[in-house]
Amino acid sequence: MAFDSLSEKLQNVFKSLRSKGMLTEADVKAALKEVKLALLEADVNFKVVKQFVKSVQERAVGQDVMNGLNPGQMVVKIVNEELVSLMGSETTEIALKPGSDITVIMMAGLQGAGKTTTTAKIAGKLKQKGKKPLLVACDVYRPAAIQQLQINGEKQNVEVFSMGDSHKPVNIAKAAVEHARANGQNVVILDTAGRLHIDEEMMEELQEIKGQIDVSQTILVVDAMTGQDAVNVATMFEEKIGIDGVVLTKLDGDTRGGAALSIRAVTGKPILYVGMGEKLSDLEQFYPDRMANRILGMGDVLTLIEKAQENIDEEKARELEQKMKKAEFGFDDYLESMNQMKKMGGISSMLQMMPGIGGSQIAEIENAVDEKKMARIEGIIYSMTPKERANPSLLNPSRKRRIAAGAGVDISEVNRLVKQFEQSRKMLKQMSGMMGGKGKRRGGFKLPFGL
Repeated sequence: MAFDSLSEKLQNVFKSLRSKGMLTEADVKAALKEVKLALLEADVNFKVVKQFVKSVQERAVGQDVMNGLNPGQMVVKIVNEELVSLMGSETTEIALKPGSDITVIMMAGLQGAGKTTTTAKIAGKLKQKGKKPLLVACDVYRPAAIQQLQINGEKQNVEVFSMGDSHKPVNIAKAAVEHARANGQNVVILDTAGRLHIDEEMMEELQEIKGQIDVSQTILVVDAMTGQDAVNVATMFEEKIGIDGVVLTKLDGDTRGGAALSIRAVTGKPILYVGMGEKLSDLEQFYPDRMANRILGMGDVLTLIEKAQENIDEEKARELEQKMKKAEFGFDDYLESMNQMKKMGGISSMLQMMPGIGGSQIAEIENAVDEKKMARIEGIIYSMTPKERANPSLLNPSRKRRIAAGAGVDISEVNRLVKQFEQSRKMLKQMSGMMGGKGKRRGGFKLPFGL
């Protein structure tokens, strides 16, 4: 995820603070110097970093903190609160008109930011909330843009309005609003054209649409991997056409995450959603407090529970939980648990939300549960007899040799899988202990694998 490096550095800084019984002003300043460097390396806007460190220092060197029972913990609490404040404090929803009144949402952004896919993702989210969205193909320039929107609209079971590529975008938008009015659709989402860079022609086109149509919300899609450029793009769009919110895409990628910590402070506009993958379901509501917790290694249990409730078969989850409690968890269950993890975005996505699990631990566990080798793993498991799959303790050397021959692999791969299985079983048991109570408080539903 975007914040792996930043998260690890901040956790190391706070670890040393917590280890001290008493804190001096010099301790706090030294720690904040490290925090400042970590934020700058994560590509957070320099002015934002300067103000952030100043705010934390002013609060952290107060009498109540320095003389408190656990000053190190108090400093971490202050940093957490300031991070939440930096990213907007409260979760912001897309503002929708009530009932059958039509809300027009104009999607904007540069080419390559993932705007068309995000447009379809948002339509899917609004449909889940009981709205009747209409997707509108207003990108008449990029080859296959209309087809891409139609394919994604079909996957989301949302109608796509298109007039081909020979009409002006403003006229397509007008006709789409009339179509929505005639067909009882109450949200019209305009997928406008992107460019490789900001130009006057692009801005004039967006201004024309806003000038002739009652656009309720203008949402900008920016690529988190472009760092400070994403913040600059957001600033330009706000100045030229005015925006109501931002969607950050590719936050699951190898990016430093500075954009997420800078956009609200620089533009004053909220982050509405974050894209955490390429699948149409990989769009998360942006919660500043949950994101701050993730960055500081405190986990994001609520999002994990919500993902489980959306994607996991509750009955299967209960069965796996019971098997784990009775020590009956076998290789068939191992495959089932891997499939359930996939539905939730994969092991990496889940581990990011677990409290106290850092970058190096995540890498270690990912090696133990390598999703890319799932087909090979399945081949080995299906070369076992039903009894062996149910009771892994039966796997002696001669059985392992037979399994390796049946799967067409070396015996070392079978040994590795057995070892990985044991590591995964331990991890799932550990996660079960950490998370079981949370699930109970959410209407009795528990996470997969007894989490």
